[in-house]
Amino acid sequence: MSFVNAVDMTQDAYKNHYAIGAFNTNNLEWTRCILKGAQETNTPVILQVSMGAAKYMGGYKLVMDLVADTMESMNITVPVVMHLDHGNYEAAKECIEVGFSSVMFDGHDLPFAENLEKTKEIVKLAHAKGISVEAEVGSIGGEEDGIIGEGELASVDEAKTLAATGIDILAAGIGNIHGKYPENWTGLHFDRLQEISDAVKMPMVLHGGSGIPKDQIVKAVEMGISKVNVNTENQVAFANATRAYIESGADQIGKGYDPRKLLAPGKKAIVDVITSRIGWFKTPAVK
Repeated sequence: MSFVNAVDMTQDAYKNHYAIGAFNTNNLEWTRCILKGAQETNTPVILQVSMGAAKYMGGYKLVMDLVADTMESMNITVPVVMHLDHGNYEAAKECIEVGFSSVMFDGHDLPFAENLEKTKEIVKLAHAKGISVEAEVGSIGGEEDGIIGEGELASVDEAKTLAATGIDILAAGIGNIHGKYPENWTGLHFDRLQEISDAVKMPMVLHGGSGIPKDQIVKAVEMGISKVNVNTENQVAFANATRAYIESGADQIGKGYDPRKLLAPGKKAIVDVITSRIGWFKTPAVK
């Protein structure tokens, strides 16, 4: 089964008030876990990679080929989007060239006029090949591949202007952050989400979906969020499960040190997070 772009699935999610889970891969194990979670729930999924993770894994083409080959070996039948997460201009162009089915051009750290022009260029290049485009306005808090965002609220006017470039999905800062949420985090700004949703009337993305309470995610989805990004939650679950395995001494028993055994608890933890979050997002099963 080949990759699909994110247009139809996010449009349907927007119209029917559910969201698609977008889960970041970091290696082969992550890839298999994401695909396993989607197949077990029989739901479409957005499998995405950041610039840093792609560099770690060996480049965008290798990542794309790895995902495609893994889909084939696992007999994956649900729709899968191969998406670039938080790509700069050059990364977005490279992913369009190698065959990703969706890209995010993140120009939030550029002057808005430059973000706008580069977004238009990416839209033109991507849409010519049937590739969907996500773009961002307003900084998402926390750190993503060395880019640190303050987490300011996106401007409604800028969101409307960026949406008019022809992008398919809009990411907007509404108090969400990457990484772990601090104890003094005050929550999502639903008033700004409503203002932006009313202005753009299109699928929107909730970055930093890890750590946001379920009730806030459910509410955001009802208000127009059609894609929810999850990465840190899987990393933490994997680390905790792996730590528990080693601290129990299981790696010292027989061939417990075998990486296939050592990584198994962490892999199960990732799948558990993914299937749980798909339930939160109310993603319907594929018919």
